[in-house]
Order: sequence, then C-alpha cells, then structure tokens
Amino acid sequence: MAQVSAPIQPPRTRWVRDPSRAFDREALRTRLLGDGVRFGAWGWIVPLAVALLAGILRFWNLGHPHALIFDETYYVKDAYSLLQSGYERQWPQDANDAFTAGSPAPLDAAAYVVHPPLGKWLIAAGMLVFGTDNGWGWRFSPAFFGTLSVLLLALVAQRMFSSVVLGGLAGMLLAVEGHHLVQSRTALLDVFVMFFALAAFWALVEDRFHGRRLLADRLAAAAAGGTPPASLLLYGPWIPWRPWRLAAGVLLGCALGVKWSSLAFVAVFGLMTVLWDVQARRAAGIRHWFLGAVFREGMPAFLTIVPAAALTYLATWAGWLATSGGYSRDWAASHPPDGWGWAPAWLRSLAEYHRSAYSFHQGLHSDHQWESSPWSWLFAGRPVLFWIETTAQGEPGCHASSCFAVVTDLPNPVIWWSAALALPVVLLFWGGRRDWRAGAALSGLLAGFLPWFAYPERTMFFTYTIAFGPFMVLALTYVLGLAAAGPAPPGRRRAGLLVVGAFVALAVLVSAFFLPVWTGGTLPYDFYRLRIWMPSWG
Repeated sequence: MAQVSAPIQPPRTRWVRDPSRAFDREALRTRLLGDGVRFGAWGWIVPLAVALLAGILRFWNLGHPHALIFDETYYVKDAYSLLQSGYERQWPQDANDAFTAGSPAPLDAAAYVVHPPLGKWLIAAGMLVFGTDNGWGWRFSPAFFGTLSVLLLALVAQRMFSSVVLGGLAGMLLAVEGHHLVQSRTALLDVFVMFFALAAFWALVEDRFHGRRLLADRLAAAAAGGTPPASLLLYGPWIPWRPWRLAAGVLLGCALGVKWSSLAFVAVFGLMTVLWDVQARRAAGIRHWFLGAVFREGMPAFLTIVPAAALTYLATWAGWLATSGGYSRDWAASHPPDGWGWAPAWLRSLAEYHRSAYSFHQGLHSDHQWESSPWSWLFAGRPVLFWIETTAQGEPGCHASSCFAVVTDLPNPVIWWSAALALPVVLLFWGGRRDWRAGAALSGLLAGFLPWFAYPERTMFFTYTIAFGPFMVLALTYVLGLAAAGPAPPGRRRAGLLVVGAFVALAVLVSAFFLPVWTGGTLPYDFYRLRIWMPSWG
C-alpha cells in the first residue's frame, strides 16, 4: 500500500547532478512527476469500499418521506413534465398530494423555468426506471450521483496525495458527511452540479500527469541522448491534443446544463490547468516557460475545453429544441431579427430565453425563512429544514409525549467546521511551499463559493454549498495528512496518527448521532433538541 507520508512532502525540484542527462526521459519524468507510486489492488479496493458505505447510507429507506420536500416540489414535477412532453409545463395549485398519490393532475401550458434542463432530465431518468409515484423513483439519480462522487473523491485524493490511505480517508469523510448525505437523498439540482464539477476536476488532475508525461517524452525524443534543439528549449513543444481536457470540457458543459453557477468552475479550472502547464515547463528547463505554456498549451486548452463545454450545454436543451411547445420556443417567429438575421430562429429564441432567465436571476430577492448569507456558510450558520412532521405518543415510532421527524440540510459539524479551520493552513502551504495540491483543493472552493458574494441582495441558501463541499473535505484531508506523517521523530509521528485516528472516530460518531435528522427518523422532542447546537439551526 502507498505510504501515508507522501502527501505532506513539499513539491521537490529534482536537481540534475549530471547535466548531460538533464533531458533523459527518466530524468525528465522524475523532475516533472516525482517518484511514481503504484497503488495495486488496494487502489481500487479502498475507494470501492467507501463508495459502498456511501451507497448504503444514501439508498437505505430512500423513499422516506413519501412527500415532495423543499424544492422537490419544482424539480420533480418538472422532471415528470419532461418525460411527458420534452419540456417543463405548468401545474395546478396544490398538485403535490395528487402527484405523490400516483394521480398527477393534467399538465397545463408551458412553464417558465430559469434553470437548464439537464438536472431535471437526470431526475426523470430515475423516475422512468422506478416509477413517478415514489421517492425511490425521483431520488434515485441524486443518490446514485452522490454515491459516485464519493468514489471519485477517493480516487482524486489518492492520485493527488499518492496515498491509498488518504484517498480512502477523503472518501469516508464525504460518505458520512451529513450535508452531502441529505443532498444525495433529495431530488434537488445542486448535487448534480457538485458531481460534474468534481468529475471535471478529476479529469484535469489526470490531465496534469498525462500532460507532464507527454512533455517529458517529447523533450527526451528531441534530445536523442544530448540536448534538445535551442529552438525547442525557448518555448517547448506543442502539445495540442489532450483527451482528458476534452473530457473535462464535456463534464463542465454538463454542470452548466444543470445550473449556470457552474460557469465559475469553467473559468477557475481553466486557469488552474494552464498554471500547471506553466509550472511544468519551468521545471523542465524551458527558457520562456510562461509564454510557451500560455500559447502552446493554454490556447489549445481553451479551444478544447470551451467549445466542448458549449456544445455539451447546447445538447442539454435537446428536448426544448426538438419540440414546439416549450416556453418561448417560437419567440423568434413574432420578433424581427434586429441585426441577428444570420442566426436561425431556434437560436434566437433560445438566446431570448437565456436573456430573460438571466434577468430573473439578477433580480431574484424574496424573503424566505431559511435563506442565508454566504458569510455564514463556512460555519453552517443557517442550514435548511427540508421537511418536518410532528407525531403524538402512541403514533408509529413515537413513545414520548411528542415526537419530531425532520430532514435538515445540516452538515456534520466536526467535519465542516474542521474543514473551515483547515483552509488557512492550506492557503499557507499553497503560498509558502507552492504546493499544487493545496492550490487545487482551494480552486474548487474559489469557484463554488466566492462568486456568490457578487450578489449580496439575492436570495441564497446553504444548499448551494454542496457544489464545493468535496473540496472542503479535500482541504481537510490535506491537513490531516500533514498531521499524520512527514519527516518527524517517531514519537511525534505516532502522536499525529493517534490524533488523526481520534478525529476520524469522532467524526463517524457525530454522524451516527445526527443520522436521524438527516434521514427523517422519528425522535422524541428532547432528543431532537439535543441536535440543535445553534439557535439558527432550528
């Protein structure tokens, strides 16, 4: 098994003792990639084990509660409309009870919705397989993608930290984290944003290693036992084709097809991958490493990721494009082109729809009991209560004078608060040691968190934080790796391992304590109040 000590080691520059071997293939790969680590069978056994744990927690009793909770009232019925018509349609008032009873009301005219359709199509896929009248049907896809994201995070952390142990630790922390668990058991859209953003990040991490291997191989081939030509050392070779970047573009397009807030991930991840190329060319010994990276790899990266994302995003509107009844579908037929005559009618109609939806998002402000400010998100100041039901003594599951059954979007406070406290440490190691792993973990937080501060008047919810939740866990895992291993005396290292082990045990116990309020379990009122640690939680 890979050693747990690997992640705390700072990135090292492999100084070349023999200049004549500076551009040997082996020397270049060592300088750019470090010592290779083979994970063997454990590299799959451990991630799959934590994914199995995540799946059990997410699929167990998934149909409870048998009700449309929180914003399921919008997205589940929109998904049903997509199955019936290919576009979203209006519903009568008070349609939820008839829908959950298996007798949905007749659909009305096209509905004006302001989120792209992919997330609702994914919910619809589960309903198509398991039925439209039960929670298993409309929550299957969120549970599946939530479980898969745990596997992805374990693989990403394993790859970044060169450690099966830390990869498994990251996956397990996400598996038992309540915020992620609740979102994976609820038919909302943000869990899909989280998954596609994390999957795109994974693809770019793989591209980092793949691109550095290509750079080393091409320089070594040009050197042919000596030194590469001077012209090649000025800017480095062209590396236009990077298939992992194409995959990242498609995944980012899928994220955009769920919510437009994913646009920040496109920008931040695009910058991140170019910065990795800059570092690679500098380490390889290329003279004009910055210009070489920007023009010989950065421009091809842009021309790979952005068009792939745009075309994928457009494809998510296939249902609206293929039918004629969608909202604003025929807008162009009754409006003059005004200089856009070159554009087909469907494209002008789609552009108008997007303009209108953007204006709606810009002006969205309405008081809501469970809204919160981004300033409170890192401390879980106001998680959302998705569902509540009160029962009296003698009713099923209630053996006290009064009982509560709730589903609340409350994170595991030990994991969430520790991750927030870990962020300054990660920032310090990124700036001080220029550790790319620290910067990578922070990139997801930057993309998923900071853009919301640009809209201080907008109504926002803690649910949005699921998009960067895995990156919080990644940052926490980085710090736990620092504590558990490294060039320290044996006694100090044992103490670090004990601290990390105690932390993990505490996190798991706290998750077990909060599990009833994440899954709608029935609790006596006093037991429920024991889990409300802050007034803003209840």
